[in-house]
Amino acid sequence: PPTRGRVHPVTLPAAELVVTTHIGEHEGIDVTYGELGSWVVSNALTVAGPVRERYLVGPRDTDDSAAWRTEIGWPVFRVANKP
Repeated sequence: PPTRGRVHPVTLPAAELVVTTHIGEHEGIDVTYGELGSWVVSNALTVAGPVRERYLVGPRDTDDSAAWRTEIGWPVFRVANKP
């Protein structure tokens, strides 16, 4: 993996993730984060570490921003038993 400026490879520990995919350009990704956060709260989960993003398809792959796909994964754990 390339190392440039503050970007450097790291090995992340295994974690249980709640995952969603943001479709399209990165403007508006905050809405996807908000929807994922609402789902986490409504399912009695809490965040257990830093959020992870994987760029499945992005500007390096295509100029068509409608084709971009960003996977957002939140490490979580259950805070209450949900019926």
